[in-house]
Amino acid sequence: MNTHGFKTLLRWHWISSALCLVGMLLFAVTGFTLNHAADIEAQPVLTRWQATLPAPVLAAVQAARPAQAGGSAPVPATLRQWVAESHGLRLAAGLAPEWSAEELYVAMPRPGGDAWLRVDLSSGEAEFEDSDRGLLALLNDLHKGRNTGAVWRAFLDVFAAGCLVFCITGLLILHRHAGQRALTWPLTAAGFVLPALLVLLFIH
Repeated sequence: MNTHGFKTLLRWHWISSALCLVGMLLFAVTGFTLNHAADIEAQPVLTRWQATLPAPVLAAVQAARPAQAGGSAPVPATLRQWVAESHGLRLAAGLAPEWSAEELYVAMPRPGGDAWLRVDLSSGEAEFEDSDRGLLALLNDLHKGRNTGAVWRAFLDVFAAGCLVFCITGLLILHRHAGQRALTWPLTAAGFVLPALLVLLFIH
C-alpha cells in the first residue's frame, strides 16, 4: 500500500471511529447491563386510570368498529382527541388497535416501557395503564432495537456499517504495522480463539 492509500485508510479509520464513538460506548455499557439485567432491574412505575367515555365519543368508537370480526380500523379521531384533552394521552394516528365484538384494545409498547388502552364497546368504560421501567431499561431497549420504530432501526444499520468500516480499516492498519510489532497477530488471533473456545466449552 502506497503512502496516499495509507493516508486514505487512516482518514476512514478516524472518521468512522469518531462517528461511532458515542454509539460504541453506549452499546458497551448496555451490553454489560443486559448481561446483568436480573441483578439491576428496577421496579416499574405504574400509572393507571379509569373513565367512562362520553356518549358521543362512544358512538363514534362503535361506528368505527370493523364490520367483520378480525377486521382492522384505526383509532377514531374522536377518541384520540378525548383522551388527549381529558388525560393528556397522545395516541398516534398510525396505531393499529385490536378490535373484537366486546372491546377496543390499543397496545402502545415503547423502549423502556409499555402502555395500553382498553375500551368496552358496550358500556364505554375505558381503562389505561402505563408501565415505565426507567432510563436503564430505555437504554437496554435501544440496544436491542425493541419497539423503537423504523428510524432507529435504520440508524442501527448505519451504525453497524460504520463499525464494520472502523474494524476493517483497523485490521488493515494492523497489517501495515505488524512487521514492527511482533504481538500483533498473536493478539488478533487470541481475540478470535478465546470467544470460540468459550462457546465450544461452556455453551451447549
